[in-house]
Amino acid sequence: MCGIAGFYGFRNDNLIKKISKELQHRGPDGEGYAIDDTVTLLNRRLAIIDRKGGDQPIYNEEKTDVIDYNGEIYNYRELRAALEKAGHQFTTHSDTEVIVHGYEEWGEASFDRYNGMFALALYDKKKEKLILARDHFGIKPLYYSFTKTHVIASNAKQSQQEIADNTIIFSSEIKPIIQSGLILKEPNDRIIYRYLMYRVHDDQEETFFKGVYKLMPGQMMILDKKGFEKKYFSDFREELLRLTSEVEERSGKTSEVNAGKEFKDKLIEAIKLRLISEVPVGTCLSGGLDSSTVASIVNKLLKEKVAEASSVGKHQNTFSAVFPQSSNDEERYVDTLLKQLKNVRSHKVYPKPEEFFQELEDFIRTQEEPTISTGPYAQYKVMQEAHKYVTVLLDGQGADEMMAGYLPYYFVYLNQIKKRGKYFLLLKEIVGAKDVLLKYAFRRLLTDLGIRKDVPARQLLQDEFVKQYANENFTITNDNLKQRLIEDIFHNSLPSLLRYEDKNSMRFSIEGRVPFLDFNLLHFLFQLPDEAIIKDGWNKAILRQSTTDLIPELIRRRRNKIGFTTPEYEWFLRMKNRIYSLFLTESFTNRKYFKQSEVLKAFEEFIKGKNDDTMMFWRMLNLEFWFQIFFDQASAKVTAGKAKRRSIFSPNPQKELKINIDGKVYVRFPVHTDVIQKGDVVSRKVIKYTNGFLNQLLIKSNFRRLHSKEWFVVLSEKIVAIAQGRSYFIWDINPGFWAKTLASFVTKTPYGIGLGSPWTMQLAINEVGTVRILFAATVASIAKLFGAKGLFYTIAGGNIRAIDGPTEYSLYPSNVSAKLPPKNPKKVAKILHEELAKSLSKTKLRNFKGVVIIDANDLGRNVLGNSTGYKNELIENIFRDNPMGQANEQTPIVIVFSG
Repeated sequence: MCGIAGFYGFRNDNLIKKISKELQHRGPDGEGYAIDDTVTLLNRRLAIIDRKGGDQPIYNEEKTDVIDYNGEIYNYRELRAALEKAGHQFTTHSDTEVIVHGYEEWGEASFDRYNGMFALALYDKKKEKLILARDHFGIKPLYYSFTKTHVIASNAKQSQQEIADNTIIFSSEIKPIIQSGLILKEPNDRIIYRYLMYRVHDDQEETFFKGVYKLMPGQMMILDKKGFEKKYFSDFREELLRLTSEVEERSGKTSEVNAGKEFKDKLIEAIKLRLISEVPVGTCLSGGLDSSTVASIVNKLLKEKVAEASSVGKHQNTFSAVFPQSSNDEERYVDTLLKQLKNVRSHKVYPKPEEFFQELEDFIRTQEEPTISTGPYAQYKVMQEAHKYVTVLLDGQGADEMMAGYLPYYFVYLNQIKKRGKYFLLLKEIVGAKDVLLKYAFRRLLTDLGIRKDVPARQLLQDEFVKQYANENFTITNDNLKQRLIEDIFHNSLPSLLRYEDKNSMRFSIEGRVPFLDFNLLHFLFQLPDEAIIKDGWNKAILRQSTTDLIPELIRRRRNKIGFTTPEYEWFLRMKNRIYSLFLTESFTNRKYFKQSEVLKAFEEFIKGKNDDTMMFWRMLNLEFWFQIFFDQASAKVTAGKAKRRSIFSPNPQKELKINIDGKVYVRFPVHTDVIQKGDVVSRKVIKYTNGFLNQLLIKSNFRRLHSKEWFVVLSEKIVAIAQGRSYFIWDINPGFWAKTLASFVTKTPYGIGLGSPWTMQLAINEVGTVRILFAATVASIAKLFGAKGLFYTIAGGNIRAIDGPTEYSLYPSNVSAKLPPKNPKKVAKILHEELAKSLSKTKLRNFKGVVIIDANDLGRNVLGNSTGYKNELIENIFRDNPMGQANEQTPIVIVFSG
């Protein structure tokens, strides 16, 4: 397993060395180059087979052909024997050398002989052509981009050279290509549209980056001085389709017992081949039928002391992601299998949503393109843990697409039976799958009754964006089971899962192997009748039948399909505040793809249990993070960023400690606190932070003299309102017609949204009534015509002025909350004054003047409560530059000294 990269048509030694560093995680065991003025090949090696002699690139005897290769060829031993018989001489024991000699002997047709996974670049010096090729299933990735004509510096010894239009850069990953400086980095809006609208990706050659492409499964590209040609080196897909067309003739002619035995034998052989390794091999174990089968067969081979199983060691290592007390948790299935196998060392990871958001940036960088759900993160965590113990991991990937592992396949099969007029079989299959179908029917009933709503992607996307790609479509086969499986194996479903696995595993320098994706096994399966795949309402029929002696009944007869995924619904509910806050950000609002108001509305309904389309919300979130990471040059973190902790005696950023009012200096110290929450006792917080600050002041020589000066404490009204329970998450507020209408006429600013949102306007209506707000708005509108201002708040009431809404720059939960002013702020200030005074020493108490509650931002101030004896006007003047700060400073208490 390796990372490969290179150029065709130009040379740039400095750039290829830079790319080598970028791909180091894919090949930490070494690097190799083959460079001339036409072709550059780079190999970063993760040594698995022939660790001492398998360094790349590798040449043939005459050094006329050179190979740069990522992957494993599992049948390389038999191919080597055939090549040696034909007269080829080998200098290593690696599978890589088999490829270069295979090309010598069989040409481009050699690629179709390889049972395994590969992405390769082979340069034929005699014919001066470069061949790029990708394995039958597309297990290993290969990206490329044609560079535009422009001038680059090639290396220190050469002058600058011009890159022609047909030159190319290729790599195992996208990042080296988009960071090369050879292409303009742009998002691919067409692929983004398909992702958002149809929930598909990786089904076409185009990627999410405009101008960056990938080879498709079984495809190769040939480049020479004349240009390039893309074609498929295998007719494997067509062969499967041919077998599918003969299904009627084959139906009923194959012994079920013999078919099950032969399938099992071929699967065991596929697993044996994928155990060949000179480094430790482990197994992914989700608790599902597929991974449990792989783990059970590995254990069987280990007990039988099969030579290939020596790579496993004395005990098989399994790796699982579990979610205790979650609806998605599969731990009981994992434990059931472990109990039966016994000779296993189990490693479990316990992913959590908070951890997910912390690692989100690395996860998205790892994947390079958006994912369908958060599910791949569970696999990311498994690989992260496995890296400590093994270098190769077997996985059950591909079995679902081979043997109809998902719910929609039932309906495809039922449609097929109906289309062919087999009504007795149709009834039999419906009865057999009644438990699965009833669950689906119940869900549809909830939707039809309006209890749960679907979230059509169309209503969340901007009209202009949808109009631009109105001709895009996504069609699938709905009445031919095997044809649908073939579509999903090569285009619709499996390619994205293989991308997730490759990126996650290679991020941690692990080689992932998928034994179900063995073309001998798949070819055999598609020779069998459809009943081998779905029978009596059970999918994966032949796998279930052939593993009766291997798998516990609890697993073998499982209906629910989970796999390596996350409890996304529970996670999104748990992290709803952070997700909502991201939908409120300026960057999300300004994307040309989304209707923010509709997205917020849909997510509010999700929070209230009216829809559960977490995958839709994730696609939007993922896309936003992706833009932030790859285009906005910003860190994609959902949590409101915590302010960098400053010195306790320093002002907030862009603020000053001192202010001069009419010749008198006041010193204002902002005090950092914990986040204040509903139910907190404010007096305790004030006592804690005030005394803590004053104690520090005593030992700070620069400010010790302030102890002899008058001082008072100023609190942000927000923390008082929050503690009183007068702060509301915006999804708990249901703005009515008048709130939405009136709010649209209010001027909004980033630093004080006031009544400029439907949520805050609704709070105002709730507080004083619709009639009073409408009357205030009418009078204020008329008065403005004659130059009079401020009448709205005069009529509505002073407390209405203090209502505030969410801004993205605020600290959580203020960034997703609307707040009423604190109740009885004058009384609260007096009580806080008394409580704080009781806690002060005589020295501190001597010059203590009292407590102020203020509504302050960068645009204005309003004292709500004041026990100091100073005039409100003076205090508002002292706070005219808002020393508390406007964003996420987390300093809602300020201690003021008259200097």
